[in-house]
Amino acid sequence: MRFEILTLFPGMFHSPFQESILAKAIEKGLIEIRIINIRDFATDKHQVVDDAPYGGGQGMVMKVEPISRVIEQIKSKDPSAWTIYLTPEGKPLKQERVKELSLRSHLILLCGRYEGVDERVRELFVDEEISIGDYVLTGGELAAMVLIDAVSRLLPGVLGSDRSAMEDSFSDSLLEYPQYTRPANFRGHEVPEVLLSGNHQAISLWRRREALKRTWMRRPDLLKKAELSEEDKKFLEEISKQMSLNGDNSHKR
Repeated sequence: MRFEILTLFPGMFHSPFQESILAKAIEKGLIEIRIINIRDFATDKHQVVDDAPYGGGQGMVMKVEPISRVIEQIKSKDPSAWTIYLTPEGKPLKQERVKELSLRSHLILLCGRYEGVDERVRELFVDEEISIGDYVLTGGELAAMVLIDAVSRLLPGVLGSDRSAMEDSFSDSLLEYPQYTRPANFRGHEVPEVLLSGNHQAISLWRRREALKRTWMRRPDLLKKAELSEEDKKFLEEISKQMSLNGDNSHKR
């Protein structure tokens, strides 16, 4: 997988990609990340990449010419490269879309700044607009890092075990079950006995039910998209009845 990041602040990306799983993936050649300074594609002496908006208003707007040059240069070598503009106005990034993007081989990530990009960038050069949440950042750089991390970990060989990604939260529209490690007893708080039993069937059932319970309590909206068996539905009904009897409405927060 190749990522090309278009930014006005390339220095922001140096440290994140030199650590942990992404650094190892780059070293193994599983992913390639190229950071491109948009200013290098400005043709004037001062490398101007922004200007005041037509019609007046606060702030500056990123100019279309430098952005068009860099995207056209990349696509002249690989027309299949998919251009994503990171913006609060984009569609929310969900795990389902992350999976779809992981099937592509070449992503161009455009990091907006200031008041955003000239609208003609969106009309002519952007294939998709993505937001990582309903809030505003100073630029698209942090959002690009999030997208690269989310997509990369789904690529074969990036994680220590490909099964790890399959069991992540949201992978099947459920939150992940609780995890424990040594010690078995910490200040009176013990690891559930079933996890120490060695009974893999019982452990699998416990994890499924805990995932269902956690999702029901924290993100019940996700259950609408989850593929639930009759046994799952019966278990959720039992939880609902039990919580109602106990007067526990915490799942509604």
